[in-house]
Amino acid sequence: MLTALEVFTTVVVGLLVGVEFSVAFVLNPIFNGLPEDSAQLGRAHGGRMLGALMPFWYIGSLVLSAVWAIAGWHHPGAGLVVIAAALLIVSVLMSILLLVPINNRSKTWTVENRPEDWKEQMNRWDRFHYVRVAVIVAAFALLATALA
Repeated sequence: MLTALEVFTTVVVGLLVGVEFSVAFVLNPIFNGLPEDSAQLGRAHGGRMLGALMPFWYIGSLVLSAVWAIAGWHHPGAGLVVIAAALLIVSVLMSILLLVPINNRSKTWTVENRPEDWKEQMNRWDRFHYVRVAVIVAAFALLATALA
């Protein structure tokens, strides 16, 4: 049963990393290459769509990691899982404190009501997101190492 939990948790976190990596390094660069209105509208739609799903995915990943850490406390790699869970806590805190406030504003923007500094706000979101991606990549690497 522990092995199934370990594999499931690693897959869930790995998929989270894949989605967030693609947002940072594929989708947003595509949006940024579109004409100005299209870029902002694409980001707003992505913010609405992923903003509804990601809280569950982040919290679910953290809960699964915590359960693995508790259930596997006396098994090899438990320390790595605890560190991975701590990194996932950091990613959740970053999301709540830094990224979600910007996302909540930007997902309501249209061409008519966006603020003049919308590009600056998107650039700030991108910088925070790059750091968050690095944090969850590190968490995933630790989980994969603990699984091996």
